Amino acid sequence: MSPGLVSSISEVTPQDAWNILTDENNTRLIDVRTRAEWGFVGVPDLRGLNQETIFVEWASYPSMSANPHFGEEVLEALDGEIPAKLLFLCRSGVRSLHAARAVADLLSDCGKSVQCINIAEGFEGDLNFEGRRGQLNGWKLRGLAWRQS
Repeated sequence: MSPGLVSSISEVTPQDAWNILTDENNTRLIDVRTRAEWGFVGVPDLRGLNQETIFVEWASYPSMSANPHFGEEVLEALDGEIPAKLLFLCRSGVRSLHAARAVADLLSDCGKSVQCINIAEGFEGDLNFEGRRGQLNGWKLRGLAWRQS
């Protein structure tokens, strides 16, 4: 994938993503991590916003093989209701960036214009100097609502 393609996806911080979800009704959050991550690490909790996170794996654990049906599964989860904005979340913001691009391209090919936004830092954040996540940045560290699934 060329760097130019990926750069057209905008990025926001986890706090900005939360603010968008709070303030803009026509927005959905898509968590692209693996089932193992959802189960062992936790998930965003949007119940206080009367919303539900959409869960679609970008890649499957343990092989981390790409999900060839990712785009179709996202569209199926949206159930025909395409919002104005889609926010994408993974562990650190890398997989979600590629997932956002894939969905943006798919929707564009269908003639739909949707703003696909990557959540930089992701759910667990970047590695710190000791090689650990969850201590430098990310959704959880920033105190945003989450729960064990």
